[in-house]
Amino acid sequence: MSKIFVRERRHVAEGAGQPRFSIVAVAGVDLDFYRNFVRRAELEAIAKDTGADVVYLPRGEHADDEEAKGRRGRQHRRARTQG
Repeated sequence: MSKIFVRERRHVAEGAGQPRFSIVAVAGVDLDFYRNFVRRAELEAIAKDTGADVVYLPRGEHADDEEAKGRRGRQHRRARTQG
């Protein structure tokens, strides 16, 4: 059976209008993805059409920590260097 492995993106909240899932790997099916991030409906439609199962991977042990949710990207680097 073929499988599509995905995980939830870190900085995308439900209802934000952005794709919530990141494709990690595909096994057992010759399938090319042209986008890294997909919506759940898109993911389920692809899985249904190809006969693949979707495997939702855990986000990690520190995914829900307040410190992990802190600043991100360029703003975070600026704050560290100025402070």
